[in-house]
Amino acid sequence: MTITMKNNETYYEHQPVLLQESVEYLITDPSGIYIDATLGGGGHSLALLSHLNDDAQLIGIDQDDEALDAANSHIGDDKRFSSIKGNFGYLSRLLPPELHGEVSGILLDLGVSTHQITEADRGFTFQKEGPLDMRMSNLRGVTAYQVVNDYSYEDLRDVIYHYGEERLSREIAREIIDRRPLETTTELREAVESVVHGQYQIKSVARVFQGIRIEVNRELDMLRNVLDQSLEQLKVDGRIVAISYHSLEDRIVKRFFKAGNHEGKIEKDFYGNPLNPIEEISGGIIRPSEEEIEKNPAARSAKMRVAQKIDQPEV
Repeated sequence: MTITMKNNETYYEHQPVLLQESVEYLITDPSGIYIDATLGGGGHSLALLSHLNDDAQLIGIDQDDEALDAANSHIGDDKRFSSIKGNFGYLSRLLPPELHGEVSGILLDLGVSTHQITEADRGFTFQKEGPLDMRMSNLRGVTAYQVVNDYSYEDLRDVIYHYGEERLSREIAREIIDRRPLETTTELREAVESVVHGQYQIKSVARVFQGIRIEVNRELDMLRNVLDQSLEQLKVDGRIVAISYHSLEDRIVKRFFKAGNHEGKIEKDFYGNPLNPIEEISGGIIRPSEEEIEKNPAARSAKMRVAQKIDQPEV
């Protein structure tokens, strides 16, 4: 689906993944306050609005100007909806103070959007030639060009290994450095392909692009931030629905939903009773159906987890 915005530009909408499941798990109070912290083209928000009462409130957050324009165009004039530009990692700063502790649900649909991949000029895709950019927003200063061309061997190797989970990170980092300066996504792809051969070549290219993209946008740091701040914003029994697309994201979400911290270790009081501010209620991972994957192949890697804020008894 595409959306034509006011300036006649075309926005290629990210098809909402696990849409029905997201709505069913997130909405516990049809008159509550909800946050779509990854607004995109507004697909999830539009579905949420269709299940909310007239006195409900939905706030959409996105750092991408094009996404915000598309969402506002898609949703139209709905008094229940408002949008905010910003990175969800600064959730507490973005939301009005009066909402602190009053939010009924927060949706996180993580990763890169279809529109960002489709637009070659954004530099996310290795399937089209474009500049080495990969910024999800003009709020970020570091570009993929700087990571590829300015990082030391050790730093570049670590980005590719830790964020891309690529086993040939050493060899790829050396090859990139030998070819500097690299100007385009095609040149970066060619550098990787000169190192990796055979059936896993494309997967390695994808991993390298993923690693650099995560570094540019500080995606894992922002994810940890928004999870921490979500607990502050949610009311008791409020829920977080998180949809991730690779193991790094899912691991962070899993640990946080287990213990309310990023170590995954449940704290205890003086008497040994668990002090857990959150509990996972989805029973593990929820995956898209085969029918959804057939309609939207990009949904194949999606993993959804749901957690609920719980009341802590006074000690």
